[in-house]
Amino acid sequence: MGMGLRAQVRTRDGWAVQHAVVTVTDMTGTQVLRAQAGADGTVSDTTGLPAGPYTVIVTALGYAPAASTALVTASGRVDAGTVVLSRQGGTELPPPGTWSLDPAHSSVGATAQHLGISSVRGRFTEFGGRIEIAEDVEGSRVDAVISAGSIDTGNGLRDKHLRSPDFLDAERFPDITYRSTALLPAGPDRWTVRGELSLHGVVREVDLDLSYLGTGPDPWGGVRAAFRATAELHRDDFAMHYNQVVQTGISAIGTTLKVELDIQAVQGGELP
Repeated sequence: MGMGLRAQVRTRDGWAVQHAVVTVTDMTGTQVLRAQAGADGTVSDTTGLPAGPYTVIVTALGYAPAASTALVTASGRVDAGTVVLSRQGGTELPPPGTWSLDPAHSSVGATAQHLGISSVRGRFTEFGGRIEIAEDVEGSRVDAVISAGSIDTGNGLRDKHLRSPDFLDAERFPDITYRSTALLPAGPDRWTVRGELSLHGVVREVDLDLSYLGTGPDPWGGVRAAFRATAELHRDDFAMHYNQVVQTGISAIGTTLKVELDIQAVQGGELP
């Protein structure tokens, strides 16, 4: 007898679906073979099957099942080829085209340590941008602009200091901009966005860890895509060296910023 079953289980964007289960039934609905995919999405089983038609059913947690008919020849082998599973909940990649950031339903935040024992969280209230989804998704790009003067930490005196030359110097450098240069796959629904961040008059390469959360209709007749991205910045990289030290010897404000972006983008539109 030859090899009974071979298949590759993948997502629509080409990622292996680990531990997918493939079940083969005959025309009476009786299960004749069951196998599990490995870490690389490969399914193989050496059980030989009698010649004839079979149904191949592929299932995996979080994915819609896929079924197809396969014909086993006299060799006893069925090669199901590449089986593509669609994610439940509609989390396929967004369709190609222009997507505009919706500031009303998005947030741009940053967190820094304060006195070494707690965190100060802030957000920028004015920003906009555009995402271009390419036919080849790795050719996609993003452009965004943030108003430096829109920083809001919930404390007026602190916000005034952050806008001053000690930090953002918002009067001299009113815009913070980000332009992507590459998009690299990092896992199912995860990407690394490489780009250039212009902040405080300094341009540095900054990577974003991007998660794609899905696409769906909105109540206003449009289509939206949701993303979450994180990054870590160091103030010294952008010539923001202010570092008041309290009596304990601890810096009042930490030098590392954790940036968190929760973005909704609407299909169509132009860069604000």
